[in-house]
Amino acid sequence: MHYLKIFIGWIREMIKKILLLYITYVLIGSVLIFAIHRNVSPEYAEKSNYENYYSDEVGTDRAIILDNPLESGLARLFVIENAKETLDVSYFSIERGETPNIFLGALFDAADRGVQVNILLDGIFHGLRGARRSTIYAISNHPNMNLKFYEKSNPLLPWTINNRMHDKYIVADNKISIIGGRNIGDKYFAPEWYKKSITNDRDVIIINFSEDNEISAVDEMSSYFNEIWNHKYSQDVNLWTRSIFRKKAEDSANSMREKANKARELYKEQFKNIPDLYNTSLPTNKVTFIHNPIERFSKEPWCWYELVQLCKEGEYSIFIQSPYIIPSKKMTKDLINKEDLENMNITFLTNSLASTPNLPAFSGYQNYRRKIVDNKVNILETQSSNSIHSKAFVIDNDIVAIGSFNLDARSAFLSTESMVVIHSEEVVEEFGGNIFNYTDESLLVNEDYKYVENEKVEGKEANLIKIILV
Repeated sequence: MHYLKIFIGWIREMIKKILLLYITYVLIGSVLIFAIHRNVSPEYAEKSNYENYYSDEVGTDRAIILDNPLESGLARLFVIENAKETLDVSYFSIERGETPNIFLGALFDAADRGVQVNILLDGIFHGLRGARRSTIYAISNHPNMNLKFYEKSNPLLPWTINNRMHDKYIVADNKISIIGGRNIGDKYFAPEWYKKSITNDRDVIIINFSEDNEISAVDEMSSYFNEIWNHKYSQDVNLWTRSIFRKKAEDSANSMREKANKARELYKEQFKNIPDLYNTSLPTNKVTFIHNPIERFSKEPWCWYELVQLCKEGEYSIFIQSPYIIPSKKMTKDLINKEDLENMNITFLTNSLASTPNLPAFSGYQNYRRKIVDNKVNILETQSSNSIHSKAFVIDNDIVAIGSFNLDARSAFLSTESMVVIHSEEVVEEFGGNIFNYTDESLLVNEDYKYVENEKVEGKEANLIKIILV
């Protein structure tokens, strides 16, 4: 009995030591190894040139900005329904609500008529769990559909937790694409049945009208999709239980098809006439697709580097919209360094505490808010009951970048991110007209870190729970 107690005590001590070693391993592998941020390589910097984003002539791509939530959702259905050969779909998250069922139902309909549908989702935040798990089997059972997950988490490889795929885009027939910051969920598209707070975001449709094989941004997006789709981090679904769920999968697919048909009926006026994409779109001089590298650990900040170079070449103004602003020390030095941007009027538009749904992110933003103001950067914080989720950079009156890139270190150094950089005075003008919807209900942060009074905008107070949690 005495020896048994000694043995049990030894086992307990060993378990404690193993747990401590594992916790230390996870801490180092998932947090500390990302503390040092990399620079872009000399080889990459040598290839980069801000002049690559400009053109003196009208280009092959045209663009349509999608700010309105419902119109953005219907635009996705339009692109899916008019695809003839291929649909490449890449999203960070499928969220709550009926919109995902309509979206997936439209993809099933496309596959039914012979379109090859490839769906790539983030391996942790994809959202196809619980009641939606049958969707995985439904997709995998369809002869014209493929599904992959990018970098599933692995407890033995804790650094995989931070290797997330944050891209959000669709490419149809290598001719038309939608890219932006919206995930797939009711709160991003505000359908008629949705009555809660809206998450406002922005997408842009890029249409390739080339007739002589000119390089289009849509081609660049297709190439990127193929690269990440075929990468070792993108994994096929394990279907060892497929036969068990076959009937449930078929029922799930049919239910989603039915919901897509009901959505078409509900919005039949919008679908009655196929829009003339050429005349409803805006001309561009050039559209360029940019993205982060596909690698684990701390990435070279390709997107951030390109955006900063463009900002430094601006002449008088930089406008940045982001749901939160959490730059690292290096990013802060890059962007608000007055030696490089001495004569620039820099404005950030972001959420206030009252509007934000992301309290951890807002807490991080609070650590930088004073320093940003101290560096004479204008901060506008929205006072709406709806939140901002849009990501955009506007430089002077002719460059706008739209996509998935948040102004934080995660987007710069950890996640896959993608943006389109558009050289077009017409697109920037359209963007400017839409942005008033946000700025007209925002307040400027004063030098004392309080709001500048504005008789047209009432400051919105955060509730006590938010204040305590932050």
